Amino acid sequence: MFDLVAFEPAAAPVFAAAARALGGRDTRDLVREGDGIIQRNDVAQVLCCTAALAAWAIVGPSAPRPLIIAGYSAGEVPAWAVAGVMDASIAFDLVARRASFMDEATREPYGLAAIVGLPRDVVDGLCRAHGLDVAIVNGPLHVIVGGRVAELRPALTDATARGATRAAILPIHVASHTPALEAATEQFGGLLRETVANARLPRDVRLISGIDGMPVRSIADGLVKLAAQVSTTIDWAACMDACRASRPTRVLELGPGDALARMMTEFEPGIPARSAADFRSITGLRRWMEAAS
Repeated sequence: MFDLVAFEPAAAPVFAAAARALGGRDTRDLVREGDGIIQRNDVAQVLCCTAALAAWAIVGPSAPRPLIIAGYSAGEVPAWAVAGVMDASIAFDLVARRASFMDEATREPYGLAAIVGLPRDVVDGLCRAHGLDVAIVNGPLHVIVGGRVAELRPALTDATARGATRAAILPIHVASHTPALEAATEQFGGLLRETVANARLPRDVRLISGIDGMPVRSIADGLVKLAAQVSTTIDWAACMDACRASRPTRVLELGPGDALARMMTEFEPGIPARSAADFRSITGLRRWMEAAS
């Protein structure tokens, strides 16, 4: 997971901040060990934050401006750090507290599941029938739903019977971006107001809100949406549309993995989209980024 950036000096402060968020455990050791711990909510969110901020610490200083930045799910907090609204240490503290609030609000087995190949109205009907909620809209035929695990399983059986090309429970154990986490939104919102309220938006960056794809025009309004996304559907399709509308020369996913880059390529094949995970060297990644200018 961190092969590209693990020993880059510029990323060292990020790994140090991540270790503090995990009580001294080094994220590089955790991903080498694997096991189920890396899928635990409190660990996974820190790992995602580490992947984004470690890569950006290396390529960000030389990245062409202006920038348009969007963060997917737990990645929306580090997206604010990439945008320059907060530093890495604050981002890690927020991510760790966010995960804690979500875990505290999850009092029985909950989760998320992917349903691919069915129109949104059909998925909405499945949610109503099984007591679930739409968590993330990745596209017209790609939706993530959330709710109690006991309801997810029969819903996926129904989805397959209705022609879904994929219907699978994801290794996530909270019902992220659904009303089940409204208590976590309230707590996280209070923390954000205490921590980030006096920050400013850089002039050469357009930061996109995950719940509706709209630009963040003010810190106060943006923080309300950042807190709300814990218990509100994320419209990632709208975020990709906002990125496309800005006519970027290319799109870089900071990771982990390359799912977002692949989604962007499907959404807009005319814009080169890559993930940091695609590159074998920092030199290659920098060259690709610099070619955008």
